Amino acid sequence: MELALKRRPTVGDTTFGQLFVDSAFECYTLEDAIREVEGEPVDLWKVPGETAIPSGRYRLTLEASPHFGIDTITLNGVPGFSDIRMHSGVSAISTEGCLVVGDTIDTQHGTISGGLLRGVLKRLKAKIKAALTAGEVWIEIDNPPA
Repeated sequence: MELALKRRPTVGDTTFGQLFVDSAFECYTLEDAIREVEGEPVDLWKVPGETAIPSGRYRLTLEASPHFGIDTITLNGVPGFSDIRMHSGVSAISTEGCLVVGDTIDTQHGTISGGLLRGVLKRLKAKIKAALTAGEVWIEIDNPPA
């Protein structure tokens, strides 16, 4: 299974995006600000807890998280970051580098909703769990054009 995250330009401290599963729109995402400087080491541009992960291709797994519980969607091998998860939340305050999912975004207020209440996270997790029984699952994260 292939996921693709197409990020929008950061506004303030919030980056919205669209997540696709095998080329079909799945949900919206919310992340921290994109601070990535292409070609520069992560430690030169990362602001801990306030920075979106670097663009790139990452393997997804379901892992136990002390904060989010069993079968938490986890991005592996993210340079300069650890414990990067996909979970529910409301705003950039909820992220700390992670990807927050939902079905409704409010660009004016920098918020996202529907991750838990409308089952977006549960549906995404079920698709990933099923795909992992057959093989690997990957996500490609693309920054907006400069």
